[in-house]
Amino acid sequence: MNMPDICIVTDGTVQFQKPFFAGQNLLQIIPHNIRVNHQLVNQAQSYKATQLPTFANDSLNPRLLPPTSEEFTVIFSDLGKKYDHILGVFVSSSLSQCFLNAQEAAQGLRGRINIALIDSQTISIGLGYLVQAAAEAIAGGKPFDSIEQQIRSIIPKIYMIFCIPGLSYLYYNRFIDHEQAIISEMLGLYPIFTIEEGKFTPVEKGRNRHHTLDYFVEFLDEFENLQLISLLQCIPPGNSEMRVFRDHVIENFPKTPFSEHNINLQLAVLFGPKSVGLVVIEGD
Repeated sequence: MNMPDICIVTDGTVQFQKPFFAGQNLLQIIPHNIRVNHQLVNQAQSYKATQLPTFANDSLNPRLLPPTSEEFTVIFSDLGKKYDHILGVFVSSSLSQCFLNAQEAAQGLRGRINIALIDSQTISIGLGYLVQAAAEAIAGGKPFDSIEQQIRSIIPKIYMIFCIPGLSYLYYNRFIDHEQAIISEMLGLYPIFTIEEGKFTPVEKGRNRHHTLDYFVEFLDEFENLQLISLLQCIPPGNSEMRVFRDHVIENFPKTPFSEHNINLQLAVLFGPKSVGLVVIEGD
């Protein structure tokens, strides 16, 4: 059997609903770097999401740093020696500089390597769904242009909401100003944000976790036909608090695949370890 001539590159904010899928061997994941108090940390060996404080502060303020354009140039050049086509699918450009850095590297290699880059306009399980779909399409023998078109057609069907009680993480990652973060945390609010069409937008200020879950249920009930529902839980997960939501999903969407995941380290650094997210993918 001939080796597929297409590979996929994505970044470390990705999370997958399934641990194994067809074409997974054609995937390369490039991690973001994590900096804590001006020092890079070894994610694989010495730092876990459970070590992050509930709120970031001047003494401990983790930052998520995207791969540089120079790093992408090396990666694309190496892959270009093995594959005819490279498909890059990356976290929303509104959340990270990752896609733009990959784009800069690809422009420098134009004419030498065939690279197609996609701004997923999402993150985590949403990004993972796109990457998995691309990998399975490659394994199934689809042509490169058809795969790119397929992935772009899925993007508008992905919706995400996040409850982010520790807004100080958003401040240190430069999404909001300091006053917003301080006031929200002083009042003990549970702000809710959506990620739609790549935009990170505040939509609600939850008073407590119960209010947040009510909003999650209302959000879910706006859809009739869903291909996937995934819950991204805080670390450690609040299983008892999620039981009502879980029962609602099972009762109202019995045929839709439903999964639960702890947020990974890179997502915890971006939004805070107490964040809770919901990912839904609309059916045709």
